[in-house]
Amino acid sequence: MALDGKYVLSIYCGFANFTFPFCLMSDLLARIQENLEQVRGRIEAAARRSGRGPEEVRLVAVTKYVGPEAARALSAAGCRDLGESRPQELWRKAEALADLPIHWHLIGHLQRNKIRRTLPLVGMIHSLDSLRLARAIETEIPSSDRRVPVLLEVNVSGEAAKTGISPEAVEPLLAELSGLPHLDVRGMMTMAALEGGPDAARRDFAALRELRNRLLPCCPEGVALTELSMGMSGDFEMAIEEGATIVRVGTALFEGIEG
Repeated sequence: MALDGKYVLSIYCGFANFTFPFCLMSDLLARIQENLEQVRGRIEAAARRSGRGPEEVRLVAVTKYVGPEAARALSAAGCRDLGESRPQELWRKAEALADLPIHWHLIGHLQRNKIRRTLPLVGMIHSLDSLRLARAIETEIPSSDRRVPVLLEVNVSGEAAKTGISPEAVEPLLAELSGLPHLDVRGMMTMAALEGGPDAARRDFAALRELRNRLLPCCPEGVALTELSMGMSGDFEMAIEEGATIVRVGTALFEGIEG
């Protein structure tokens, strides 16, 4: 909220389990609002180029390089889908921002020993990469009524340094996942090749879309492939043009902001 030209924040203190009020000059909120408007404008333009409306593309703001205060300002600016790569950092920010209506996304690898603490906090897991992890998540869901939205992480580029399953492994894994009643499989996620530039990135995004389109007619009951999470700050427009429904943007939203 704005107050006499200042933005009132609660900053989480890592050395103690409490928050305290802190008046931050409105520069932080103003800069984040400006960056957010620019990113949303680019999303809209890319969506129009692909024959879709901007409402068909969800922006997930990746907050892993900023502190809770910047994430709080981003929420105040109207972006409530926030993503973290590391479960521990998601825990920390979720606690610091527990008073806000934030929809948390885990976009990085989830180790099985962190499932229990992570599940109550997240609205979507983008990085399901094995049947073993899927079964571990299934066993940790406490409520018989809850279904956890997940995306399959697919290593389209085939790079050894990346996590994710191969494109060839997706179809048989979907068949296995359909037997896990508490997993709501909504689609797939990928990251473009680290090398090769825009051409390689576009090929990777197109390959995930083509894989999804090929699997749609034979999708098992209880599994949907409506979501494609692909594209980051350097290539999200290209990803949208190739069919992304979710983009994960960090640097472009926090440009000019420290911490």
